[in-house]
This record gives sequence, structure tokens and C-alpha cells, in this order.
Amino acid sequence: MGRLEKILDLILRGGSNQNIAFDDLVFLLERLGFEKRIKGSHHVFSKDGVAEIINLQPSGSKAKPYQVRQVRNIIVKHKMSGE
Repeated sequence: MGRLEKILDLILRGGSNQNIAFDDLVFLLERLGFEKRIKGSHHVFSKDGVAEIINLQPSGSKAKPYQVRQVRNIIVKHKMSGE
């Protein structure tokens, strides 16, 4: 199981939203085909075919739990698998 699969599995299981590294969440979104824009501490992700815009800010080295939930909901809604 590669890095992408491990991160995706961890996020989809949903048991540890507060323990997801910010860099891992950014890596996952980039590998899923999202385009990243950075403005200050905001990392804004968008993708053709996905109406939602994802706006992430780090909390130290971790992603904010509510942002992990938002990403999970978008992945499930749009049936993204990282392949």
C-alpha cells in the first residue's frame, strides 16, 4: 500500500480527523487532480467537474478536523479513488 492509498484509507475511515498531517492532505488533493492556489496561509483547491472549492489552512503541522471532514465528503460524493 503506497502513501496515497494509506492517506486515502485513513481519511475515509474517519476515526482520526485531528491526526491528519496537513502535508498529507495537500498531497492527496494534488494526486486526486485538484489545482492548488496559495494566498497567504490559505491553500485553495479546485477541480473541473467538482463544484466545491476546498480552502485549507494548517493548524501547526496538522490539518483542521473540520477540513478533513469536508475533503472526505467531497471524495465520497464524487467517488474519487486516487487511481
